[in-house]
Amino acid sequence: MMFSTIHSLKRLYTTIFDPPVAVKSSDALRFGILGAASIAPQALIVPAKSHHEVFIAAIAARDIKKAEAFAKKHCIPTVHKTYDDLIADPQIDCIYIPLPNGLHYEWAVKALSAGKHVLLEKPSVSNATEAKSLFRKPLLSRPDAPVLLEAFHYTFHPAWQLFKTLFDPQDVETVDVINSLVAGFFPLDDIRWNYKLSGGSLMDFGSYSVSAVRSIFAAEPTGVRDVTYRPMPAGFDQECDQAIYATYDFPNGGTAKISVDLQARGGYWFPALTKNWPSFANSLPTLTVKLRSKKADSQEGYDMYLHKTIVVHCYVGPHFYHRIDVTTTATIKDTYLANKIVKVEDKKEHLKAYKWPAGEEGKKGEEWWSTYRYQLEEFVNRVKKRDGSGVWVEGEDSIKQMEMIDATYVEAGLPLRPTSDTLG
Repeated sequence: MMFSTIHSLKRLYTTIFDPPVAVKSSDALRFGILGAASIAPQALIVPAKSHHEVFIAAIAARDIKKAEAFAKKHCIPTVHKTYDDLIADPQIDCIYIPLPNGLHYEWAVKALSAGKHVLLEKPSVSNATEAKSLFRKPLLSRPDAPVLLEAFHYTFHPAWQLFKTLFDPQDVETVDVINSLVAGFFPLDDIRWNYKLSGGSLMDFGSYSVSAVRSIFAAEPTGVRDVTYRPMPAGFDQECDQAIYATYDFPNGGTAKISVDLQARGGYWFPALTKNWPSFANSLPTLTVKLRSKKADSQEGYDMYLHKTIVVHCYVGPHFYHRIDVTTTATIKDTYLANKIVKVEDKKEHLKAYKWPAGEEGKKGEEWWSTYRYQLEEFVNRVKKRDGSGVWVEGEDSIKQMEMIDATYVEAGLPLRPTSDTLG
């Protein structure tokens, strides 16, 4: 137990603070960052340290002093005065865009038009109209097209890929996804709740819920129902959802529920007194998948049915910690006594995966690699025209992602996030 704890702490420290620094190759991809966003260090700067083919070369921000301070802190050699200047820099190969959601479309289009590869933070854009315009740009169909990726980093991690091998999407009966953040983690005037910048809980933490549900069913929903939301408090943007809850129907007859709350409160004893206390319950993003019961075996007078439940703890950030709990329930029934239950047995497994299984061609990784490091590996592989692990987020997938988010907002009675003026 002591050794396991020390090993985990060492892995976490390496992942977050001190990854090994790789000697950069002469053909390393030179990245420029648009905006001094707080997500940039963990999403790109730290992962890039250990990649010999990635060099963080430049940054630009609306406030040049902020950009200069950010560059100094993270040892970025070049600071450009404007986003346009950075995109025009002939020394830059790739652009990372962690700007507010409402600015994604404009700057992704500009970067792609300049021939730059684009790593685009999720959600990719503000709505499905923008998504169709962006991901179906004719320039992306050219033989020498730049690479464009919506950064759903968790999907690139071996833990998520292991999880998906545990079931057939056609057998999924129900999915429940809970993404919750304690109240106060983000201030109420944060850009996440600015409608004009395409804010809202569904556009933030909720985008992971939508992505996960779509991935589990390997299909798009046939309908959205039972959508409710909690608006921002009086005095704040009423067109933004502080929390949202939705149920979806899928083609195989299964259903999915998502619960997203960026200001979680309550859940304690004496609710009259504690309802406004910040809630730490459900702090780890968790999803539960229940599969349909299947007849597994028959013997003289008895039938066995198997029912499987899979719970993934911390599916969004499995590099910090995760656990996949698989419970298989075997129910034995007496065939001749109206299917009377004779015996019920549970078999439990606890699975983890921090790296790919040994010997799988094209799949590289280390136990300390974060989801972002795995994602960066595949981004570079795609730019360098290498096969890699095969994990990717296709453009059409990003379009369908935004269509599901739009449909959820429509059912909730909230306006779609606004379309960029730059979309002609």
